[in-house]
Amino acid sequence: MKLILSRKGFDSSAGGVPSPIFPDKRMLALPIPDGKSVIRYRDIVYDESSLGDLVGQLTKGKVTLDDGAHLDPDLISEMLPRQPGWRPIFGQAGQAQGHLRNHGVGPGDLFLFFGLFRRVEHRDGVWRWAPESRPCHVIWGWLQVAEVLKLGASPLRNYEWAEYHPHFQRHGDPNNVIYLASRRLHFDGLSDALPGSGVFPHASPDLQLTAPHAAKTSTWRLPSWCYPEDGRTPLTYHANRQRWKKHTDHTELSAAARGQEFILDGKEYPEALPWACDLIRSRDREGQLAPLSDLVQPYG
Repeated sequence: MKLILSRKGFDSSAGGVPSPIFPDKRMLALPIPDGKSVIRYRDIVYDESSLGDLVGQLTKGKVTLDDGAHLDPDLISEMLPRQPGWRPIFGQAGQAQGHLRNHGVGPGDLFLFFGLFRRVEHRDGVWRWAPESRPCHVIWGWLQVAEVLKLGASPLRNYEWAEYHPHFQRHGDPNNVIYLASRRLHFDGLSDALPGSGVFPHASPDLQLTAPHAAKTSTWRLPSWCYPEDGRTPLTYHANRQRWKKHTDHTELSAAARGQEFILDGKEYPEALPWACDLIRSRDREGQLAPLSDLVQPYG
């Protein structure tokens, strides 16, 4: 099995800003703009409110509630009205899909989605970036692959529930693929029932990839076992050994700025999947939170 670190959500090029970490540490990965999408930011619901206002405030109007949104991966059922049969879904195409295909990514493999995040505050009636907060890369969701669909020129039968998805709007791309989520995680040695896909509701040190106090967001602090020694193949796009530094209690990586899908072979790194499962298992450690509307009181 393979573990894929998959870069998704707003960043400095797609959307122009990070995704938000709210004052109570909950986080939300913002879907990037997509002019071809049939989904609008105003259509997407988060915590019973439209995403349109939040996106407009954080981008200072550069992205509006009427702009198309590339809701992918689509992991939260409450974000849109759903047709019967809906399942969490993720699409990939072009060079990034070629990279996944060339490494044999398919059923049983696990995506960990990460993106660029920054803390926000609510002041003077709007959400804005918290002063002195800095962007960082954070893991925000996961999906274990149950099924891989190749999208051709003609519609697929029995998948009408997915026709809203942006990758169903990409006609004429021969390298356009959909990954459907497993209902439950399935790994050798996994005894407890964990969902096959979902999001991490709160930011935490365990989910942050960017090293604390690092000057660059691409300087990552990873577990010690990530270091590519003893002939093990490095994380894809990171074959240059100068990117890696081994410390007593962790591994430091200068992460590649280009590339969406970074793949690690679970056979060479048997610690990878148990580590990912531990992250998923502890996703609700902070318990239930009050509605987000409780955080929008007047500043002061």
